[in-house]
Amino acid sequence: MAEEKKQKPAAPKGRAPTLYAIIGIKLLKGLVLLLLGLGVYSLAGQDLDERLVEFIKWIKFDPETKFFTELEQKLKDITPANVRGVAIGTMLYSIFSFVEGVGLIFRVRWIGWVVIGESLFFIPIEVYDLMKGFSGVVFGILIINIVIVWYLLKNRNRLFKHH
Repeated sequence: MAEEKKQKPAAPKGRAPTLYAIIGIKLLKGLVLLLLGLGVYSLAGQDLDERLVEFIKWIKFDPETKFFTELEQKLKDITPANVRGVAIGTMLYSIFSFVEGVGLIFRVRWIGWVVIGESLFFIPIEVYDLMKGFSGVVFGILIINIVIVWYLLKNRNRLFKHH
């Protein structure tokens, strides 16, 4: 008698709290980048060194320190076109994060690979940055990216089923 190979039944798309956390991270990142891009765009055409001095006084630092005077000089070289370019790039990247978040909500298989690729892309950059000097924020982001890659690779067949 030939033995039939028993195949596991496919697990239904159920609760995936880690996936929900990744979705939240992607959507929050998209929102923060969009707001940052809009804020930077609003600075185009303004006197950046004057705005810096106002900000420094507002946070009650001394604007005459060497660091701030050098920074003020560097801001004079920035053109409105540079500011707009940075703002538009930031807003475009925010759209990318929104697409990742929405794609993960709908469990689109290729978006899973995009998220894995993006997270993998930043891991060596974060490691390099940590080698130059430890930062708790960069270390935290590195851990988050490692968890995202590990989780999505380990669970890709369960999370992203074709219909």
